[in-house]
Amino acid sequence: MSGWTFIGIVVIAIAAWFLFSGFIRTWFRFRGTRLITCPDNLQAAAVKVDAVNAAKWMAIAGETDLHLSSCTRWPEMAGCAQECLRQIETSPESCRVKTVVSRWYDGKSCVYCGQPVEKIVWHERPAALRSPRGVSMEWKDVHPEELPNVFATHQPVCWRCHILESFRHEHAALVIERKHLPVPSTTLQPTAAEY
Repeated sequence: MSGWTFIGIVVIAIAAWFLFSGFIRTWFRFRGTRLITCPDNLQAAAVKVDAVNAAKWMAIAGETDLHLSSCTRWPEMAGCAQECLRQIETSPESCRVKTVVSRWYDGKSCVYCGQPVEKIVWHERPAALRSPRGVSMEWKDVHPEELPNVFATHQPVCWRCHILESFRHEHAALVIERKHLPVPSTTLQPTAAEY
């Protein structure tokens, strides 16, 4: 292999690396569900950006070209001007559903055990919540566009208590409630006897 061939391969590899890394960075930045305020009716809506298209344009042209791939207001509002994209362009991380939910738990304690809710690990031990009916539920059971209502009506639950309460709810016949009665303590009376 000649020196020029080697230099050509290195230049192509570097260019491919920059294109690929830009693609990956942009895709990670815009993937996932976002919670936005629809400019049309000023209500919450859940949207997804076409992250692959945005990443492609970033890799090719050096700038993003954002379009929605889904919205909870579609198909009725399909073909809208997609003015909500400005909210995502301005702050792509703060409108991500997982970020919004994590922020809601900041400084909150579990309604069952009273312990502060730990940092959420979504793939391993996500936090949960208790509905007004007293049922513990996971976030996967909540539609993202319902988050403002859920934040106002539900209470935070840590993962441990969610597991316990779910088991108690699903297998009530297997759960035995034990009441621990306080044991009266006896105190020794002082005596004048010498030992």
